[in-house]
Amino acid sequence: MTDETQFRPQARAPRGFADKRAAVLRAERRIVEAVSGVYEAWGFEALDTGAFEYADALGKFLPDADRPNEGVFALQDDDEQWMALRYDLTAPLARFAAENWETLPKPYRRYAFGPVWRNEKPGPGRFRQFIQCDADTVGSARPEADAEIIAMAAAGLEAAGLTRGQAVMKINNRKLLNGLLTTAGVESNGQKLAVLRAVDKLDRLGTDGVRLLLGEGRKDESGAFTKGAGLNAKAAESVLAFLKAGAETRGGTLSALSNVIGGSAEGDEGLEELARIDAALKGLGVADDQALFDPSIVRGLEYYTGAVFEADLLIETLDEAGKPMRFGSVGGGGRYDDLVARFTGQPVPATGFSFGVSRLAAALRAAGRAEADAVRGPVVVIAFDQAHMAEYFSVTRELRAAGIAAEVYLGSSGMKAQMKYADRRLAPAAIMLGGDEIAAGTVTIKDLDLGRELSSQIADNAAWKAERPGQQTIPRAGLVAAIRAIVGDKA
Repeated sequence: MTDETQFRPQARAPRGFADKRAAVLRAERRIVEAVSGVYEAWGFEALDTGAFEYADALGKFLPDADRPNEGVFALQDDDEQWMALRYDLTAPLARFAAENWETLPKPYRRYAFGPVWRNEKPGPGRFRQFIQCDADTVGSARPEADAEIIAMAAAGLEAAGLTRGQAVMKINNRKLLNGLLTTAGVESNGQKLAVLRAVDKLDRLGTDGVRLLLGEGRKDESGAFTKGAGLNAKAAESVLAFLKAGAETRGGTLSALSNVIGGSAEGDEGLEELARIDAALKGLGVADDQALFDPSIVRGLEYYTGAVFEADLLIETLDEAGKPMRFGSVGGGGRYDDLVARFTGQPVPATGFSFGVSRLAAALRAAGRAEADAVRGPVVVIAFDQAHMAEYFSVTRELRAAGIAAEVYLGSSGMKAQMKYADRRLAPAAIMLGGDEIAAGTVTIKDLDLGRELSSQIADNAAWKAERPGQQTIPRAGLVAAIRAIVGDKA
């Protein structure tokens, strides 16, 4: 085969699958470790399930015969059963709980983290593979279990690096709107789902747009028509009044909602559950600016059965063009009492929350927090002479034994290129051991961190060369102490 005919694949990543270098990986790892620490402190047990689940365990994401990859990445096993990469971490939990229910402590409190995969159209901020970090309580119907998950999520947001006022947990209960619709004479599930879809567009379309979708429908700017829920004017206005019932305090919202719901049994049950959640949150020290009741929160149209909640990011973020944008939700959850029952036929209450780790890391970068994620490289030992390679490796062994990351330059370039390499790695220091240093029992250290700092302050190149910032020659025995002084607590 000649060079002209040899096939050369184009180097490209599949759409929706991001390559991540050290800074992004470090940022995501930091979030996972911080949030996992909160989960463990609250008494939740770690669980890891496999990447694949049998497709019929994925509920509404079950591929059908004609579309085996609809929404998920599925393949047929050698026994002809369809299995798919997990869509989230909750469906595997439901399967695990059903499979092991007799031996599990009840309620079963678990947390999990890892990648999930979705066969959906990728776009800005939407990936086909991303990291989630979940915590769930299976086996408790108490609203206090919802409150604990909400409070723990608020603590997780702060552990991940957000301070008070930079994010808020928004809470609702699906039973409230269900009760309102029942009172308004809406009985069919299809019409209820249409109402929920309309409510879910409040942020994007505003009150007038939602009003149209609650009625006959709405035509967008392109001329495309979306059929509405078909509510009469009175029912539509009652839904809009419900959405406007949010107040600055949880108590104020509860009071406003009690005047809107209309006394339906299901609505009253939802109000009682929110009242118990509020009381528990107060006991857990969660203030109104950390968690509030918001009637517009819907989530998972066919998934959740009671309380629902979202973590809404409030800090200003910028898009790639530097323009302000609203990042929105970085996590969510709620009560899902029917998921385990799919396997067992027996009702098993459950509630949980999921951090979108990749999304939260991206939000922090968009908020200008990327500098905190810069990854410091290792100390670099300059390779002057092949004859002294053993000595260079001895230096790195000594530094690593002291807990300091270090490497010997193993390329084939000269001194100038090696220093450029160390700088690109964000190495804190470069170590130089020429023949003279080895003979004299000394070592030369260049403090690259200080050099970077001073280079931004010195405009004149001659002054830069004259000052030779941060370079010292010391006895070989003092190497570790000198490097530790440069690296500090970042080793």
